[in-house]
Amino acid sequence: MAVAELTGTPSLYTTRTTHHRYQYYSSQLSYVSTRLSNYRRISLRPHYPRTNQNARTRCSVKEAEAPVALQTEDPKKKPECYGVFCLTYDLKAEDEIKSWKKLVNVAVSGAAGMISNHLLFKLASGEVFGPDQPIALKLLGSERSLQALEGVAMELEDSLYPLLREVSIGIDPYEVFQDAEWALLIGAKPRGPGMERADLLDINGQIFAEQGKALNAVASRNVKVVVVGNPCNTNALICMKNAPDIPAKNFHALTRLDENRAKCQLALKAGVFYDKVSNVTIWGNHSTTQVPDFLNARINGLPVKEVIKDIKWLEQEFTEKVQKRGGVLIQKWGRSSAASTAVSIVDAIKSLITPTPEGDWFSSGVYTNGNPYGVAENIVFSMPCRSNGDGDYELVKDVNFDDFLHSRIKKSEAEVLAEKRCVAHLTGEGIAVCDLPEDTMLPGEM
Repeated sequence: MAVAELTGTPSLYTTRTTHHRYQYYSSQLSYVSTRLSNYRRISLRPHYPRTNQNARTRCSVKEAEAPVALQTEDPKKKPECYGVFCLTYDLKAEDEIKSWKKLVNVAVSGAAGMISNHLLFKLASGEVFGPDQPIALKLLGSERSLQALEGVAMELEDSLYPLLREVSIGIDPYEVFQDAEWALLIGAKPRGPGMERADLLDINGQIFAEQGKALNAVASRNVKVVVVGNPCNTNALICMKNAPDIPAKNFHALTRLDENRAKCQLALKAGVFYDKVSNVTIWGNHSTTQVPDFLNARINGLPVKEVIKDIKWLEQEFTEKVQKRGGVLIQKWGRSSAASTAVSIVDAIKSLITPTPEGDWFSSGVYTNGNPYGVAENIVFSMPCRSNGDGDYELVKDVNFDDFLHSRIKKSEAEVLAEKRCVAHLTGEGIAVCDLPEDTMLPGEM
C-alpha cells in the first residue's frame, strides 16, 4: 500500500511505495493522484461555467473564491479542471453535447517510446478518429519509464488539444486498460546481442499474455487490439488466447507498414504517385518471410504485371526491398522507423473505422479460423481485409493465386506455426517445443 507524506513545504509531496520513492512538485499543471502507488491521472476537461442562454461565452480564468465546506461529489459531475484547462472555450457545453461524439478510451502500451512519441499527438489532434471525437489517452509504461511518461503527459498538456479530455498514466495494465475501447500494444523488449529468437518469443510472450489477461478482465467487451511489439503475429495470438471473453476478430498484428513500403516500391518502379497503387496485400508473418503480393496489386486500376513488365524485379528485388527496408533505414539513419510505424498504426485504425474504397482492400494480421485461402487455422496471419467502417472487417474472397505466390505463403505459414509451438505454454496448448527453421527477424527488431 502506498503512503503519501506531506512535508512542511506546501509545494512538495512525496509518494512512497514498497519499492520506489518518487518526488513531484505541484503547480497549476499538477497531477492529481487517483492511486498514488503507480497510477496518476490528468483531467483535461475544459470548465464550462453556468450562464444564461443569452450570455456571451468568454475565455477567462476563474477568480479565487473563499473556502467553503467540503461536500460529497456528485459522481456524474465532471471533475474539476486543472491548469490551462481552467480556461473556458468558445464552445458552449450544450453545443459540445450536440456536435461531439461520446468520449473514446484509447490505451497505449510502451507509451514513453519513440513510436508512441509520434503516435500520441496524432491521436490527440483528431487526425485518427476525427475532428468531432473527444479522446481519453491511457498510457502504460514500466517502473523505469514512469518519469518519462510524466514528461509525455506534460507535452500533451502543453499542446492544448481541445479533443484530448483525459490523460492517465500507470504501470499496471489492470488499471490502465480499464474500459479501453482501443488497445495499441506497442511496448516490447527489443532483441539484444546474442539473444536467440526463441528467447525473445518467450520474454515478450509473457508480456502479452499478462496484457491479454488484463484486457479480458477490465477492457470494453468490444475492445479493438492492435499489436505492434514484435514478433507481432505470435504476440497477437498470445494476447488473444489470454483474453477469451473478447472476440478473436478484434485482434490485429500490424503489417500495414510493410504494405505501405510495398506500395512505395511499386509506385517508384512504375513512375507514378503512390495513390495510384491499390490492392496490395502483405501475406504471412511480420518477418523476412512476409510475402508482398504483386499478383493481385493494381496500378491505375491495371494489374501490376501489365504495368511493370520486369517479372524478375517483381519476384526478387521488389520482395527483398520490402522485407529489408527497415534494415536499410537503420544503416542510413542509425535508428529504427518509429515515425513511419506510427503513421502505419494510424492507417491501420483508419482502415477499420472508415469504409474501404470499392474494390480495394488493406492488410492486417488477423485470426485465420474460417479463412478462404487454405491457410492453417488457429494462427495470426496477414491477409487482405475490407471494412464497412464499424471497426470490424471481412476477408477478401476474390483474390488470385499462382504457384510463386502460393509457395511463398506456405513458407511464411510454416514459420508462424513453428513460432506457435514455441509459445504453447503461453497459449494454453501444452508444452512449448521450439523448432524454428531459421532466423528471420526483421532488422528493426534487434
